[in-house]
Amino acid sequence: MQEYLHLFTDDNLPGPVLDLACGECHNGILVAQEGLEVVCCDRAAERLDEAERIAAEYGARITTWEADLEIPGEKPLQKDSYGAILVFRYLHRPLIPLIKKAVRQGGLLLYETYTAAQSRFGKPYNPDHVLQEGELLVWFEDWEIIHYFEGIMEKPMRAMAQIVCRKWRTKWSAVDTSNTCVRTSGSCR
Repeated sequence: MQEYLHLFTDDNLPGPVLDLACGECHNGILVAQEGLEVVCCDRAAERLDEAERIAAEYGARITTWEADLEIPGEKPLQKDSYGAILVFRYLHRPLIPLIKKAVRQGGLLLYETYTAAQSRFGKPYNPDHVLQEGELLVWFEDWEIIHYFEGIMEKPMRAMAQIVCRKWRTKWSAVDTSNTCVRTSGSCR
């Protein structure tokens, strides 16, 4: 997270930052210390209370939102609501399309969670809670990829996938291609 903190500026983000399934919201608090509006979302009220205590200790302002993100049929994330979304060590596949829609054009996503190879090192074991090889990258292949990693991390040993990406500011269909050269058999047409 520290390595990409420079991306989190008022000039760079088109709205508030959501730390999703945040627990005690450590990553969101780090961003809030930069003076950005941060919403910390978790289903456990006691963890959000602790997040507020930690934020106050560090002089950061956060908003907390208690929500169960896994209620079938519910759509907890609204379209075009956030300038960035942070997700660490959490996976609920039905949320992925909602996350993609909730980030505004030009907004960021930082997502890091376990892969199936994690079973070599410990929990989680449930295949619903770990990514398959390349799965995270495929979900966001239509975004600008700033960073991608999938593999084994140390201290402690764990199998992770990470992505930092930006939702394109314009749709592909809006790109002006009138001055684009298309080569076919050595000539432009």
